Amino acid sequence: MRIYVAGHRGMVGSAVVRALDQTDHTLLTAGRNEVDLTSRSDVAHFMRDQRPDAVIMAAAKVGGIMANSTYPADFIQDNLRIATNVVEQAHAAGVKKLINLGSSCIYPRDAAQPISEDALMTGPLEPTNEPYAIAKIAAIKLCESYNRQFHTDYRSLMPTNLYGPGDNFHPEHSHVLPALIQRFHDAVLQGKSQVTIWGSGTPRREFLHVDDMASATLFFLSLDAETVAKWTQPNQSHINVGTGRDISIADLAQTIARITGFDGRVVYDTSRPDGTSRKLLNIERLTRMGWSPRIDLSRGIEDTYKWYKNQLATGDTLRSF
Repeated sequence: MRIYVAGHRGMVGSAVVRALDQTDHTLLTAGRNEVDLTSRSDVAHFMRDQRPDAVIMAAAKVGGIMANSTYPADFIQDNLRIATNVVEQAHAAGVKKLINLGSSCIYPRDAAQPISEDALMTGPLEPTNEPYAIAKIAAIKLCESYNRQFHTDYRSLMPTNLYGPGDNFHPEHSHVLPALIQRFHDAVLQGKSQVTIWGSGTPRREFLHVDDMASATLFFLSLDAETVAKWTQPNQSHINVGTGRDISIADLAQTIARITGFDGRVVYDTSRPDGTSRKLLNIERLTRMGWSPRIDLSRGIEDTYKWYKNQLATGDTLRSF
């Protein structure tokens, strides 16, 4: 197939590109200077000219608690535009197969653990990232609506917290795992005796290496519609992707401290928000389809830290959100 990866330079998109390079598919990409995904006309021209057979929608404006709290209008507006433009213009160009990559933040703050796909829209969202989550829910419903009205095959994958090469290490706008890598690395370089972490350290999070996410994406793309329909429900096309295991932020911090070589104290700033207390995905549906993750957390963090140090050594800019 001719597969267009929207957002191919981001962490997830670049991992999908690496995975596609090992296949016989033809890869289609376009940089932001060629196609602005928030521009309807840009996306329309690209889809019409390139006529992909399938689209993987990996593009999004993403960030941690601070970024989401500071720029809520940007997060909801840009992500709604990206989803609307890509889905609408994919259909206009005759694309029958599309994979929409979302986020586990779509689920209610107090959803029962582990969170199943059925929990969607059953309760209030986590306030700290509600605008982003609403945009991601809208993208799921957009895909489902096109399937109902136009008989397309547009599917959505909802990953847990992702990390790996290509992550965002901005000190204010990054997610928890890369933020901790950056903080502990700097502490070692500066000879600091302690590192302060936002929150109590008690919340638990699940982390999936981005290469495992890419593997799940291509696996899901390869499945026929009948197989997917067997494991989903009418008007519910999304499937969870994760590891089925979580870790406390405190234990994560200790793991990263060990990998980076930091041997000082870890202090918790409880005046800062924790966010959701726990967020573990139920991945039973995808594993029963035949996919499972392969990269354990410690090895994945070591791999990510090596990439991060290489970026610093070569002078490459580590992106903000």
